[in-house]
Amino acid sequence: MRAGIIPTLLGTAVTGATLYMNGEDLVKRGKKKRNIESMVATGLLGFGIAHVVLGSINMMKNQ
Repeated sequence: MRAGIIPTLLGTAVTGATLYMNGEDLVKRGKKKRNIESMVATGLLGFGIAHVVLGSINMMKNQ
């Protein structure tokens, strides 16, 4: 199995699930900053994107 494929797939799944569940709320303006649900969703989105980027870098590096 190619190196980096698992983190990339994990990141894609987490990012997709987060956008599916909270995509509208993340795009809206005027949400309260103390809303814990939107903070968790933003953190999960960042986690997913980071995994996609790091997995992609790993796959390119090991070609």
